[in-house]
Amino acid sequence: MSAPAAPPRVYAQAAAEAVSEAAYATVPVSLAEVNERSALLARFDHSYLVPVPVFLRMARRLTDPRRPDGPFRALAIDGRRAFRYHSVYYDTPALRSFHDHRQGRRLRFKIRERRYQDTGERQLEIKLKGGRGDTVKHRRPLSGHTAPLDPGNRAFLTHTLRRAYGIGAPAHLTPTLTTDYLRTTFVADGQRITCDAALTCTDLHTGHAVHCDPQLVLVETKTTGHLTEADLLLHAYGVRPAVFTKYCGAFAALRPELPANRWRRAARRAFGPGG
Repeated sequence: MSAPAAPPRVYAQAAAEAVSEAAYATVPVSLAEVNERSALLARFDHSYLVPVPVFLRMARRLTDPRRPDGPFRALAIDGRRAFRYHSVYYDTPALRSFHDHRQGRRLRFKIRERRYQDTGERQLEIKLKGGRGDTVKHRRPLSGHTAPLDPGNRAFLTHTLRRAYGIGAPAHLTPTLTTDYLRTTFVADGQRITCDAALTCTDLHTGHAVHCDPQLVLVETKTTGHLTEADLLLHAYGVRPAVFTKYCGAFAALRPELPANRWRRAARRAFGPGG
């Protein structure tokens, strides 16, 4: 009797391998061109937790050379197409940012330092909600060992919040959470899709960490006001948007005592029933 056939390789493939494979299978695009044609610092975001086989199916469709407007291209820097990200989030001791997002407050924001591990670049980022419910991101480069919230950067934060919301910056901000993951980015005119794998989130207060299911890709679509092709494909494949952000979803898993019902379902799927 012959041995049973091995299961298709795609079903055993981890998300980190899958996002890299998809990125190297298409045409590259430079960071300068991405910033010129699809920077999208003000955009609408949709998040999905996508099983690896579905992700690869979507990626093959988007990067197909026969696509009428040309294939989605993968961001490439110095020949690399999959990048390691490390982010440090800042919040008040009472987690004001978390609770403002939980309550859906109009004037809500997130503050983080983003580090691009492969290039050494660092950015202070402030994410706000625009008048249409869109996400508006403000950035300030960080050089050398500059502290993310030194007087100059705190002045930038204060100016950004005052100009956008007419409010001051919180007096006390501390590092609360870190996230680490591998990212690839696919780009077409006015459309950007980030694909994250191997997500690890660490609570800096307790030291506890949660790890995303290695068979899931966190796909985030970003556009100026309509659904992207990726959204439509995922909907056709039966994948619906997840109520999930890295910051709030991680705290829903890491601190079960927090009132975080809106993120619990997606957090359980991403991190498992017990985080």
